[in-house]
Amino acid sequence: MEMTELQQAPTIAPAGSPADLIDSGSTAWMLASSALVLLMVPGLALFYGGMVRKKNVLTTMMMSFVAMAVIGVQWVLVGYCLAFGKTVGGVFGWDWDFVALQGIAPTKLYGDKHIPELVFVMFQGKFAIITPALISGAVAERMKFKTYLWFCVLWSTLIYAPLAHWVWSGDGWLFKLGVLDFAGGTVVHIAAGISALVLALMLGPRRDVARGNPVLPNNLVLTLTGAGLLWFGWFGFNAGSAVAVESPVAGAIAGLAFTTTQTAAAAAGLVWMLVEKRHHGKVTSLGLASGIVAGLVAVTPAAGHIKPGSALLLGGLASLVCYYAVQLKTKLKYDDSLDAFGVHGVGGIIGALMTGVLCFTPVSGGLAQFGKQALGVGVAIVFAGLGTFVLAKLLGKVFGLRTTDAEERDGLDLHVHGERGYHFDQT
Repeated sequence: MEMTELQQAPTIAPAGSPADLIDSGSTAWMLASSALVLLMVPGLALFYGGMVRKKNVLTTMMMSFVAMAVIGVQWVLVGYCLAFGKTVGGVFGWDWDFVALQGIAPTKLYGDKHIPELVFVMFQGKFAIITPALISGAVAERMKFKTYLWFCVLWSTLIYAPLAHWVWSGDGWLFKLGVLDFAGGTVVHIAAGISALVLALMLGPRRDVARGNPVLPNNLVLTLTGAGLLWFGWFGFNAGSAVAVESPVAGAIAGLAFTTTQTAAAAAGLVWMLVEKRHHGKVTSLGLASGIVAGLVAVTPAAGHIKPGSALLLGGLASLVCYYAVQLKTKLKYDDSLDAFGVHGVGGIIGALMTGVLCFTPVSGGLAQFGKQALGVGVAIVFAGLGTFVLAKLLGKVFGLRTTDAEERDGLDLHVHGERGYHFDQT
């Protein structure tokens, strides 16, 4: 009987094996990393969901969860093709074999990494899923759910995928210029943070915020739980971006990224607590959670490029800057509901720029590398900002951006989903 292609596939590559074999250790590591990154999405949902009012907790969490379905399909159909297909002028990728993944055999390897390309597709797909979900933090409690769904699809296709190609594809023009972004500080956090700010400005403040009324979190236990899941999943996000561990160099880089991720997050959480204590006299759970995430964001572009001592510095600096960036929104009177820009946008910018100063591999930090990083930051800000403005204008004309005043007053959970997040007042 003739064996199928999958049955014939080699699954283990022992030491000294031919280059065309799959390495089981690297494959297992990337499968685990992919799962860790996906876990960040419900972690983000909890993080955001606890910070809004109880009448909007389901809609806010759904804005993260739906990305797993919507972008999960988009990435398979065309997203991966646009991001990692054969380059078209260094601007975007295209390969008919990548459309719906129809031409990627289960045995096809990704580059020289000794892992199936389908595993790499899924790993990168998790990044594509969580990035638009981050944006939802700036528009919580007031953006139309239908409009948000369309925005996610169009933004991921027209902004995220090309930017990923520029920075991460070997033929991308920013990659060729030497811009470093180990795990997504530019592609994920700056792009999402700037887009979040643009949407927040276009939508305007929530009705209660505009009237000066306090908007209090409904459940900070959820937020702390979400922060813990984000920290846990971030090890896959950053250390997994080494892509393979079959060689001593790849394994060392993965270990370095794991260490710097832990170090920067810890330093950032500590600094946020100290600054908050000095500023307000108390250490809050929301502050600790925000500090941890700020450190994780900042170390993302640098994780495999800097030493642990540098990660301490980076985490502390990012926490300090993000803390004051979050305070700034009150003075400037814009409503970034859950600090998507203040933490992800600002943290991503700090991390990307400081990578150019602190990196020691594959190049040493200095003025030249800082200039390249600044270029990458500037490109991401302009491209994501303008692209988001155009998309929001278009979608606003077609569907409208903002919910009605009555829907916002009563809460989106009932109007959008016909459900309540809590029924504590009922027997």
